Amino acid sequence: MTASILVLKSQRLLKVLDEKGTEVYRFPIALGPCPEGTKNRQGDGKTPEGAYHVCLIKPNGKFGPSLGLDYPSPADAERLGADEHLLELIRQAHLEGRRPPWGSPLGGEICIHGGGTATDWTQGCIALKDEDMRVLFPLASLGTKVLILP
Repeated sequence: MTASILVLKSQRLLKVLDEKGTEVYRFPIALGPCPEGTKNRQGDGKTPEGAYHVCLIKPNGKFGPSLGLDYPSPADAERLGADEHLLELIRQAHLEGRRPPWGSPLGGEICIHGGGTATDWTQGCIALKDEDMRVLFPLASLGTKVLILP
């Protein structure tokens, strides 16, 4: 099992780290068409920045195996001015370790998936080469920490 995943957006790099923080794998990545800065709303083409967890494991997603992230986090919702009802739904999901609401104006459904790394083409997800995703997928589990840095 993977202890954590580190995404370095500016370097277009995903690192798999073991329990001691030692790099086990590194893979090139592609992001959304507006990769600088953090996600601010649904449809902005940005990949969020911050600390997240794997909250959904899909063996057969649109781009093959995928790992869903628990964006938006409570910190994202507060920063983006979510109303109290949405903020409470997001807080509760995080407390219970499950997927937060993905259909809000804050955006959501941010995943790590295959599909290739030739250009920044996702809608805010983190894309790997299909063969790299096949290596990463079995290493991750629900709750795996994912840190996304600028």
